[in-house]
Amino acid sequence: MLASLTGLGLASAAGLNAYVPLLVVGLVARYTDLVPMGPAWAWLEHPATLISLGVLLVVEFVADKVPALDSVNDLLQTLIRPTSGGITFAAGTSAVGLTEITGEASGAAAATGGIAWGSVAVGTVVALFFHLAKALARLVVNTLTFGVGAPVASFAEDVVSFVASVIAVLLPLLVLIVFPLMVAAGVWAVRRGRRARAQRRARRFGPGGGPNGGPGPGSVPGPGPGRGPSRRGPW
Repeated sequence: MLASLTGLGLASAAGLNAYVPLLVVGLVARYTDLVPMGPAWAWLEHPATLISLGVLLVVEFVADKVPALDSVNDLLQTLIRPTSGGITFAAGTSAVGLTEITGEASGAAAATGGIAWGSVAVGTVVALFFHLAKALARLVVNTLTFGVGAPVASFAEDVVSFVASVIAVLLPLLVLIVFPLMVAAGVWAVRRGRRARAQRRARRFGPGGGPNGGPGPGSVPGPGPGRGPSRRGPW
């Protein structure tokens, strides 16, 4: 149960920042016994891996705080963050069986040091949800603040990712509180993003469906103001 909560918290954090939970897991596994790595994930604590993750973290830390560039970064991270979520979920739970979540076959694979593909799939889906919610929320923030709020939002996401990763490793029971809060925030971000897109579409095309609020293509204009249908008398 605790290992499953650890994986869940790490995968959630990966949806916000791909490299923070990987670096946390690698460092904790290398210097403590809190997260014993199975043979399939021992590469996470290798010095070369930790240095590479540190460099990638710095690059994303900078890129994610520049308006417009942050949206490009989110697009590039669509594959990386879910992958990180799958890795961290599986690595964080590799010391025990996961039959309560991923089935007996995956639990047996984890217990014998192999890759539990069921846990990888669970972590990937969890991280993908939070990645999409983050990307939509960032679009809303950039639109409402004209890009000024991007650095603040990005820093807050990095902090949440780090705190969630540390909690998942050190106090996994708290994931029962943190995870629902993160899900609620993600759902709000998705809804707010859809509403913002609908408002932009309405401002662009207007209620008539055409640009700038005009009639849409192919529509037939009615009589102009103050002009009724023309009449011709007998004279």
